[in-house]
Amino acid sequence: MSKVTGDAFNFSLLKRVMAYVKPYRATFVWSVLLTILLAAVAPIRPMLVGFTLDQHILKGDYHGLLHITVLMLVLLALQTVFQYAHTLLTNKLGQSAIRDLRINVFNHITKLRLKFFDKTPIGQLITRTVSDLETIADIFSEGLIAMIGDLLQVIFITSIMFYMDWKLTLAVLVPMPFLIIATRIFQKSIKTAFQEVRAEVSNLNTFLQEHISGIAIIQYFAREDQEYKKFKQINSRYRDANIRSNWYYSIFFPVVELISAMSLGLLIWYGSKTILNDATIEPGIITTFIMFINMLFRPIRELADKFNTLQMGMVGAERVFKVLDTQEQTLDNGTLAPQKLDGDISFKNVWFSYDQDEEAAPKYVLKDLSFEVKSGQTVALVGATGAGKSSTINILNRFYEIQKGSIAIDSQPIQDYQLAYLRKNIATVLQDVFLFSDTIFNNITLNNPEISFEEVVDAAKRVGAHDFIERLPGAYHYNVMERGATLSAGQAQLISFIRALVYKPAILVLDEATSSVDTETELLIQNAIDKLMQDRTSIVIAHRLSTIQKADLIIVLDKGEIKEKGTHQQLLKLDGYYKRLYDLQFSSVGIEK
Repeated sequence: MSKVTGDAFNFSLLKRVMAYVKPYRATFVWSVLLTILLAAVAPIRPMLVGFTLDQHILKGDYHGLLHITVLMLVLLALQTVFQYAHTLLTNKLGQSAIRDLRINVFNHITKLRLKFFDKTPIGQLITRTVSDLETIADIFSEGLIAMIGDLLQVIFITSIMFYMDWKLTLAVLVPMPFLIIATRIFQKSIKTAFQEVRAEVSNLNTFLQEHISGIAIIQYFAREDQEYKKFKQINSRYRDANIRSNWYYSIFFPVVELISAMSLGLLIWYGSKTILNDATIEPGIITTFIMFINMLFRPIRELADKFNTLQMGMVGAERVFKVLDTQEQTLDNGTLAPQKLDGDISFKNVWFSYDQDEEAAPKYVLKDLSFEVKSGQTVALVGATGAGKSSTINILNRFYEIQKGSIAIDSQPIQDYQLAYLRKNIATVLQDVFLFSDTIFNNITLNNPEISFEEVVDAAKRVGAHDFIERLPGAYHYNVMERGATLSAGQAQLISFIRALVYKPAILVLDEATSSVDTETELLIQNAIDKLMQDRTSIVIAHRLSTIQKADLIIVLDKGEIKEKGTHQQLLKLDGYYKRLYDLQFSSVGIEK
């Protein structure tokens, strides 16, 4: 990954950013042309003022003064139009390029493995895709092109000054080395400050995202005051980082004004001395040079500011491209996408660890796992928390890759299937249902245009959810708000069942799908489950053994290993691990037996 240095910035990184400008070449070219035009037009007004003073005002030529006044008004109007077009085009260029880059970043993030999200705070990713990207947009609107304009203006003005009077120009430029040194020091200092600001923004976003998402836990345990204190500390660090960056500005700008005043003083001293001695310098030239000094030092001062805007954009670009360069996507080299899957599943000697990329020896959560499920059968995974039940589902979906062994569907390794096809044919209903802030219909279809409204209604009727949906304002177009906040847990679970049903999967995975619902809703879901499982391979993760007694195969897991497997009756006769679990659940409490 290229690094932005403290001295300048990496041009290869800038080249990557500029690659997003290619689709907008015309806008870029017009922006540059307008930049050149504005830089070329800028010195004309001071020259006209000096010319008017010498040739019209001092000579009493009021007619000529009127013509010059009209000419200056026309010039001012043209500058206004050019500046408007320049600002509009540069901002349009920046936002267009950033729109494309943001789309690429989002698309890349959605394809990363779950392992990446296990170790990366969500708030950090939000910072990358929002505020860091906005700093890159400033490269175009306030950074690179604006710097080109300022440099050209400095070159044009300096050249004209040397042409008009080279001795007077040298006198004016005597303090310039001090300005260059001050600018260099400022650039290095502000770069470090900007990096601190971006880091604290990321920390602030991460804290807010986590704590707003977990606000219920904070309130359940009355942790409001403690978390408030933590937020004050993070916010204070962010404030201090901004103050440090502003402190450098508060020093640099007065220094520039002081050096500018020195140039003006030298101009007046040398010009006055020359006029008093031999009067070879016309007053109009002195006036023009006074105006030029302001026009010369302003872009030089702003060059430092815009260079720092460019640097800040480079810092943002480095962080964004670090995400884009993250190679943690699930390998998708499979080509198989048959019209129909039968749903035969085979695990052979599967070993899996979540810390597969660590240098230390992996800690396997699944050890030598082997079992087979025939098409249309139901297999249940039971065991204590941490036994490996959810991990088995994760590797079947290829959310994580196994280290040893093989997993096959219809006798083909799952790596041979197209990744999207594989996951589309494995519908998973989780215990913790996630609903987006959108309509019920869109939460069911996930905006898949291939699923019709009629199919959704039909699936809702089969699940038994149609009646309660129809009672909602707007029915299927009712917005459930963030995470389905306006629905009960049972209603949200029913919607997740409809979602699974409309995708017509070959394999159905139920991760304790009835654990968070009331008895009436559980009966609805249980009836729907019976229909869903017909002619479909099903994997059921269950803590309540009463829900899986009809399964064709029950696999008992403990610490990632298969302890027992068989039907409900077979396992009871073994009088082993499953029997102990069964007795533990039902013998002491007279329910669900």
